[in-house]
Amino acid sequence: MSAEVSSGFTPPPYPYDRLDSVAELAKRHPGGMVDLSVGTPVDAPIREVVEALSTSNAERGYPASLGSAALRNSMRGWLERRFGIDVPLAQIAGCIGTKEFVASAPWYLKLRSPSKDTVLYPAVSYPTYAFGAELARCRAVPVAVGVDGRLDLDSIDKRDLQRAVMLWSNSPSNPTGELDDLRALYQFANDNGVPVFSDECYSEFTWSKPPDSILSYGSENVVAVHSLSKRSNLAGMRVGFYAGDSSLVDYLSLVRKHAGMMIPGPMQYAASIAFQDDIHVERQRRVYRERLEYMVSILKGLGYSVSLPKGGFYLWLRSETEDGFELAEELANRLGILVSPGEFYGNDSRPYVRIAMVADMSRLELVAQRAERKVRF
Repeated sequence: MSAEVSSGFTPPPYPYDRLDSVAELAKRHPGGMVDLSVGTPVDAPIREVVEALSTSNAERGYPASLGSAALRNSMRGWLERRFGIDVPLAQIAGCIGTKEFVASAPWYLKLRSPSKDTVLYPAVSYPTYAFGAELARCRAVPVAVGVDGRLDLDSIDKRDLQRAVMLWSNSPSNPTGELDDLRALYQFANDNGVPVFSDECYSEFTWSKPPDSILSYGSENVVAVHSLSKRSNLAGMRVGFYAGDSSLVDYLSLVRKHAGMMIPGPMQYAASIAFQDDIHVERQRRVYRERLEYMVSILKGLGYSVSLPKGGFYLWLRSETEDGFELAEELANRLGILVSPGEFYGNDSRPYVRIAMVADMSRLELVAQRAERKVRF
């Protein structure tokens, strides 16, 4: 009698590995491919942060798991300047970039509430929300996104609410750039007893109204997640933080401390400097706004229907054939640009492509030349 063999977890192919054939089409253009797929910052961080990496004298000892007092105070100061909120230092903790936090939080929260087995997340969203649920052996249940870009909270099945360990929100949204109603999400968390984790990594880049945080409405049963990656062009440093409900932050920070999840000391020192400086962020806002407007003009000149996002630095373009991969190939052939097919962001996103404004103006001018038109502002 043969023993029954159970199959283990097999990770799916990484989405961007599937773009190789499309990239080859874009590379045929003179001047090469203009990569607008992954949202990797290309602009230089400020000199003071780079210099701080080699002058912290923090290389020898183990760094503080929650983040040094200097780092957390700089995060607290930024929250106050940017959003006008005063978050107690005990309710702020650092993480090694926010992607690992997004991927690991469901697992830790399921350990806290083993009777819960469901992670709710936007149906159109960054893929790590769903993948984190899978890693935790939770049910990944997408929540419909309305035409206004907001989570349709009324569409959530009551049975899923009862089983939910958390709900993810993302505003401004990656990939759409839409803004959610964070006040309504705060109310939802407290009306239903479901912790809401608000991913606000693009909050510095809102175009239709001032930046917002769920913590502006209170901290009970909610956690806001922030990062230096986009704000300060420091994706390679891997520094982020989470702040909010004291019991959630206390629990997560203690588990993470036991697991040895700590930002390297030199990164903590440099990050504290970055969070204290707002001038470079205003400069970066102008850069992204210029690129967005320029690319919208190029695409409109070619007959595509596209508009500026409400936030973030991505354009969300719908294919006339309802096939985002087909549109990605078309743009690679026509303009030599590599973009992200919408299906990377959920089944509801298949008709779209995401175009990241992470190339400098000289590369975007090359795209304009390929479009056989001159763009001026």
